[in-house]
Amino acid sequence: MKYISKFCWLFVGVLFIFSGLIKINDPVGTAIKLEEYFEVFSTDIAPFFKSLEPLALFFSIFLSALEIVLGVALLIRWKLKEVLVALLVMIVFFTFLTFYSAYFNKVTDCGCFGDAIKLTPWESFTKDIILLVMILVLLFTQRYLKPFTKPAIGAAVTALTAILSVGIGWYAYEHLPFIDFRAYKVGNNIPVLMKASAPLRYKYIMTKGGEEQEFEEYPTDQSYTFKEMVAINPEDGPKITDFNVWNDQGDFTQEVLSGTKLLIIVQSVAKADRDDLGAINALVKAAEQQGITPLVVTSSSGQDFEVFRHEANLAVPYFYGDGTVLKTIIRSNPGILLLQNGTVKGKWHHNDTPEIGEVQELLTK
Repeated sequence: MKYISKFCWLFVGVLFIFSGLIKINDPVGTAIKLEEYFEVFSTDIAPFFKSLEPLALFFSIFLSALEIVLGVALLIRWKLKEVLVALLVMIVFFTFLTFYSAYFNKVTDCGCFGDAIKLTPWESFTKDIILLVMILVLLFTQRYLKPFTKPAIGAAVTALTAILSVGIGWYAYEHLPFIDFRAYKVGNNIPVLMKASAPLRYKYIMTKGGEEQEFEEYPTDQSYTFKEMVAINPEDGPKITDFNVWNDQGDFTQEVLSGTKLLIIVQSVAKADRDDLGAINALVKAAEQQGITPLVVTSSSGQDFEVFRHEANLAVPYFYGDGTVLKTIIRSNPGILLLQNGTVKGKWHHNDTPEIGEVQELLTK
């Protein structure tokens, strides 16, 4: 039992730290996922969950930092009993979320490991059940886990971990994630990722006499009833399926993905930060002088954007894009994306609006 206890101690501690670091690397993405849960719960459980949406970023950083802090505290065995109780409460909460998502098919990606590792709802639930069992084992086998350090040192390490975790989360919010796990990261070619890397193959799930059977070719036996078609090699499918840019004249996706474009992405004018619009305007004018085509992509209505761009003096053509896609492309509102024939050459938070020299340097690489 001693070795089982130590295995659970190491596994749980490392996994909580890893999970927390992945999420705090992208606090805006985690906040978006929490907003999805609040939206679902406000409809299915109680309307007051809707009032929590403005606090999504706070909960994102707090919960992610808490995972890291508890993981570190567990590994150094500081206040072991209290830490294990806190871990138990947290994993019970997460298990409820993942079960709700899986059973009712409400939030199809729990965001447990951000965009780094995608799990299905049932995979996430299974992972949480395993962690729940391990934490219970640790609660009943604490006697095998003696403290590594003096209480004062343990408290200092835990406090420093908390400060660093919150600092990392806030920095990532004020700039961009340290590591970009999304399909629109620098270096990726959007048109290539919009195509399958290999022909997709499918299997057919059929039922007959109350039993399910799988076929790689559609059966000719008409006594079978079709249930669903499932990809055998989904990893070969397109990584980007929803990138579209349009305006009132039609679709402009291919035009945006050809040549050199400087995209100013304004996810929502109502929530757009206006402090750095002067720097963005200066970049737009300098880009035009260097033969780089600037344009805006927004999910706001034309009427709302017209008001915004006159207030911001943003005299560039604007197009529309899906709000969820724009949030996926860049975790900044507004944000800046540099494309060269569909390849992402640079991404900037509005707080880090570049000079034209930096943009030109990236285009020569």
